[in-house]
Amino acid sequence: MEDRWLSVDEICVYLGIKRDTVYKWINEKGMPANKVGRLWKFKKEKVDKWIENGSSEHSDLKPSKQ
Repeated sequence: MEDRWLSVDEICVYLGIKRDTVYKWINEKGMPANKVGRLWKFKKEKVDKWIENGSSEHSDLKPSKQ
């Protein structure tokens, strides 16, 4: 089992999101990340749990009218 730290680019590919979204989630939504020098690193398991708990949901979005 591979247990290594992922880079910003790797977490973007894994989640299917853009770099800007990763940085926004770190700053505004508390995405689990650790800074190593100038680089952000991620543990996939922690990010998975964070998403499963609903922490990445956009609470600022208004419901669409139907």
